[in-house]
Amino acid sequence: MRLTWLTGCLALALFAGLAVQLAPLQPNIVALQFAFTPADFQAVLALWGPAGVTLYRSHFPADFALLALYGSFGGLLVTRSRTFDNLPGAGRSVAAVLLPLAAVCDAGENLLHLTLTTPAALAASPDAALVAAAAVCATGKWVLLAGFAAMAARAEWRRRRKP
Repeated sequence: MRLTWLTGCLALALFAGLAVQLAPLQPNIVALQFAFTPADFQAVLALWGPAGVTLYRSHFPADFALLALYGSFGGLLVTRSRTFDNLPGAGRSVAAVLLPLAAVCDAGENLLHLTLTTPAALAASPDAALVAAAAVCATGKWVLLAGFAAMAARAEWRRRRKP
């Protein structure tokens, strides 16, 4: 379990660092993640201004490390913790893939946002399909994260109810 907790603690520390780094962005990055249209996407970037876009782009190396860490943590936690034995049926197998899949969605979102925020892309009108695809990836990431949290809570609740 040492590797499990190491990846979890590193992910948490990196997440906290990124939250501090990106705190000046108003609205926060979640607004950009859920921008499904070019107009909404451009509106967020306009509020950030060039310095905000530069700050946003600077976070991607750490964010790629974060998604690798939380994806690994989720898979390791489910496969190495007995708590998830308390999930019925294929619950444990499903739980084991939720954070790794969220990380894949996060990587897709990052790659699309990197593409959409290059100087050349900013000079043109954003591609509607790319903007929508980034928002779909972000939505998938958040749904999978919430699903993992719900399954972890259910597994722990069932563990505590056992006689």
